[in-house]
Amino acid sequence: MVSQSLIQKAKEFHGHVCPFLILGLRASEIAMKRLGVKKAGEAESVGEEILAIVECNNCFTDGVQVATGCTLGNNALIYLDLGKNALTLLRRSDWKGVRVYIDAEKLRKKYFSREALELFEKVVAKRAGNAEEVEKLRKMWEKIGNSMANLGEEEFKIEEVRVKEMERAPIFESLRCDNCGELAMATRVSLIDGKNLCLSCKGECEAVVGRGIVRFRIPYVR
Repeated sequence: MVSQSLIQKAKEFHGHVCPFLILGLRASEIAMKRLGVKKAGEAESVGEEILAIVECNNCFTDGVQVATGCTLGNNALIYLDLGKNALTLLRRSDWKGVRVYIDAEKLRKKYFSREALELFEKVVAKRAGNAEEVEKLRKMWEKIGNSMANLGEEEFKIEEVRVKEMERAPIFESLRCDNCGELAMATRVSLIDGKNLCLSCKGECEAVVGRGIVRFRIPYVR
């Protein structure tokens, strides 16, 4: 079961406590226990020996990063843009993994009050709540979230999986953009009319935003 100390660490990382943050912690605990591993430490994070594959870019994923030690920055977190609340934790040593999925619809019907769902729709989905409603949702969301810390394994879909081998994060040289003068990873620089041009100067790149991975116009106004 998820400890209060881990919940506090997740809160500090994520900014607040909510149901799917805690579900990310709980799913990670289940996966680590089934796989027989602990949170990735120095050796595991440097060598990417333990990998976490997440299928969403919401609160659930922040819980996974805190609990497993597999993060976007240490290249041990892989994001599949599938839109599912699921985690697969695996070992490079044998490419065996455990996938843990939670069905949000079933969860809402069983554990979320109608008032909480309506308030979420107004405050978060429609961005229309006032300060009082925002605070009310925060308290309700934290209470529901804490109740997820003890969610039984039977509430999750858990399966052992085999994972195809994946490369470790390669190290690329950097090239200087002839337009802005900044260094960029060589694979993100194009040679155009004899000059190196970074994606920022080209004006468009792939980005992870709320809806997932999309082609995105560079938003900087200079």
